[in-house]
Amino acid sequence: MSESTTTPPDVAAPDGADPARPWYWALLGVAVVVLLAAVTRFLESAVPAAAEGTGFAGVAKAVEYPVYAILLGLAANAVLSALGIRRRLAGGFRTEFFIKTGLVLLGSTVLFDVIIKAAGPAILQAILLVSAVFLFTWWLGGRFGLDDRLRALLASSVSICGVSAAIAAAGAVQARKEQLAYTASLVILFALPSIFLLPWLVEIIGLNAAQAGAWIGGNIDTTAAVAASGAIVGEGALQIASIVKSTQNILMGVAAVLLTAYFTFRVAPAGGATVGIGTWARTLWDRFPKFVLGFLAASIIATLWASAMGEAGAAGLDTAKALRDWFLIAAFTSIGLEFSVNSLKEVGWRPIGVFALATLFNLVVGLILASLLFRGFSV
Repeated sequence: MSESTTTPPDVAAPDGADPARPWYWALLGVAVVVLLAAVTRFLESAVPAAAEGTGFAGVAKAVEYPVYAILLGLAANAVLSALGIRRRLAGGFRTEFFIKTGLVLLGSTVLFDVIIKAAGPAILQAILLVSAVFLFTWWLGGRFGLDDRLRALLASSVSICGVSAAIAAAGAVQARKEQLAYTASLVILFALPSIFLLPWLVEIIGLNAAQAGAWIGGNIDTTAAVAASGAIVGEGALQIASIVKSTQNILMGVAAVLLTAYFTFRVAPAGGATVGIGTWARTLWDRFPKFVLGFLAASIIATLWASAMGEAGAAGLDTAKALRDWFLIAAFTSIGLEFSVNSLKEVGWRPIGVFALATLFNLVVGLILASLLFRGFSV
């Protein structure tokens, strides 16, 4: 199947929204997300209560809100698509906004001493894992005969942070929108089952909370899916997974600069034009994930607040945690609402093969690094 096909409609715009739609359709989309979030909250408490005393009690208690949110999002996706109104409402499915706001609020529930404690192994894991997976995927894409720009998108998305890294790489290498559509589709296709698969493997392997969080944060490609999977394992795993993923996200700007330089001088030089240091610095800042700064700021403020107020400050932190959960639930339902099978129809087998093998390589190397670097680490 040819790789140079037209972009599926649901992938052409990153958020699936049509700018020509009246504003109230986006508002209705937000209302759908809020409604599904409320149902998620209800199921989170009602299902374990209903299963109490039955053989399903253990399973019901183990199912966390990300599972309900994503499944409800997928179910609503099918219903809205059948009614022909999903794309009209898509302007309200703001996954990126919800997840980044939730992660900033997550910073207020992760005291800064935990971040400092985890920074060393998180940075080391990020550098080693991102470098190994990027180079392996780049090499493998070459062996499969993929275009250099598509190789850059696949390598960036698998090794760093999914669609966000692919978008940054696409801007750096001037990739075609069809190639970005391929990569975005593959990220979603592989991230969704990983949300549930990795927590299951964590139990089988017997990783501690920190190792589990580091493995999840270093391997699942999207930040939203990392938060969902980490929450299934537990609060400690969620904290470490978020720190590790945020550390990898920082490398997105570095990767964009290096790819810009490589494609400028080696792949597609523009008539011998040179790129100045100022341009490189600007590219790095433009691609830098700004929400990471919000995460760190929220953590510092919460740490100072807890230190100054003592037990009296606990209520404020509990409020931040509740808001965090609502925003994360909204993000998880939006993942399900935005998922499009149509966007996968035109993907050839070679990118899928590269992505699958790179994901497997990422899992193995990530498990080794997380097991070694976070051995004996307590949250």
